[in-house]
Amino acid sequence: MSESIEVNVVRVFTTESGELGNKLGIVWSSAATRGHEQALAAKVGFSETVFIDGVTDGVAVMRIFTPVKELPFAGHPSVGTAWWLSQNGTPVRVLAEMAGDVAVRYDGDLTWITGNAAWASPFRWVPLATPADVDSLVPSDFTEGHNYAYSWIDENAGALRSRSFAPVLGIAEDQATGAAAVAVTVRLGRDLEITQGLGSRLHTTLLADGFVEVGGRTVADQSVRI
Repeated sequence: MSESIEVNVVRVFTTESGELGNKLGIVWSSAATRGHEQALAAKVGFSETVFIDGVTDGVAVMRIFTPVKELPFAGHPSVGTAWWLSQNGTPVRVLAEMAGDVAVRYDGDLTWITGNAAWASPFRWVPLATPADVDSLVPSDFTEGHNYAYSWIDENAGALRSRSFAPVLGIAEDQATGAAAVAVTVRLGRDLEITQGLGSRLHTTLLADGFVEVGGRTVADQSVRI
């Protein structure tokens, strides 16, 4: 693998003004990337990097890698990739991922995807009493597994404060975890407005049979070569 690879970087689940969010690397698959995806994702170093194999009739085939392993489904890569494809003139209705077909819809500046809680990584749930308890957590205290800590900001309004620590995926702290948003929405049995990490914003709608729609804003960040 001698040629350089272009990585398009976006930030997913930003605030309304386009701040914060979780960085995502997006790569078009090619002869130079196939068979090297895991090494490239480790080199990029984001919580996830996506490789798009192609888009046909509104269906994009994609694979998702953390720095240490491939995932069958993840929410922030799904939202970010769907937004990026639309911005580049190829809106999609489905993302074909390892776990299954992920439905996509666009609503103004929000991009929504539908995932199933059964597709998500197993989480260790850490419910806490207050948002301050969530804020006080230290990433280095989590040395294994995929941990999701949360507390109500306003239970009546469905407003949740959360942080995620996933050393098993090579991620000290994940700034926006869409798959966890799917799973915690099913766990709590209601629509949610989630503020995660430094302030990423995720919106969820509970559907039937373990399915949840997750939406958020995405902005372009930069393009780099590795």
